[in-house]
Amino acid sequence: MQFGRYYEEFEVGAVYKHWPGKTVTEYDDHLFCLITMNHHPLHLDAHVAGETTDFGRNVVVGTYVYSLLLGMSVPDVSGKAIANLEVESLRHVAPTFHGDTLYGETTVLGKTESRSKDDRGVVHVETIGYKQDGTVVCTFRRTVMVPKRSSGESRGGEQPGRPEPVRT
Repeated sequence: MQFGRYYEEFEVGAVYKHWPGKTVTEYDDHLFCLITMNHHPLHLDAHVAGETTDFGRNVVVGTYVYSLLLGMSVPDVSGKAIANLEVESLRHVAPTFHGDTLYGETTVLGKTESRSKDDRGVVHVETIGYKQDGTVVCTFRRTVMVPKRSSGESRGGEQPGRPEPVRT
């Protein structure tokens, strides 16, 4: 099973549809808020969110939505990455609520060979996240440094560092 791509495998205009989706639970959202110390009542207090906001209920914290979509993209985009270089833009387009299922897809916008090291290149991508009804909730653009195939193969290929079992 492929995990990430080498520089040569990226084609400008290619679209990777990440699978599977993820249904966001109240537990997921609250745990992420607590771990990251984001205690805003919009995310944690159903009564306050219900009585004082236009949404009438808790909204999933945007940084979780972004993190989830970024994670979904790793097997298709940055699983072989040397480095994530930049998040150029991040837009929260519509709210996500507990019980929504998120899906993501990434489009390759451009790629450039490294000028300083010939064993790698930089890929520029845009990821969009959308709910079960197709509503786009989040978009972001980022640049990722990835190895060329020759470099990856010299460092262990598809599963670098994987040990072999010792059979007795």
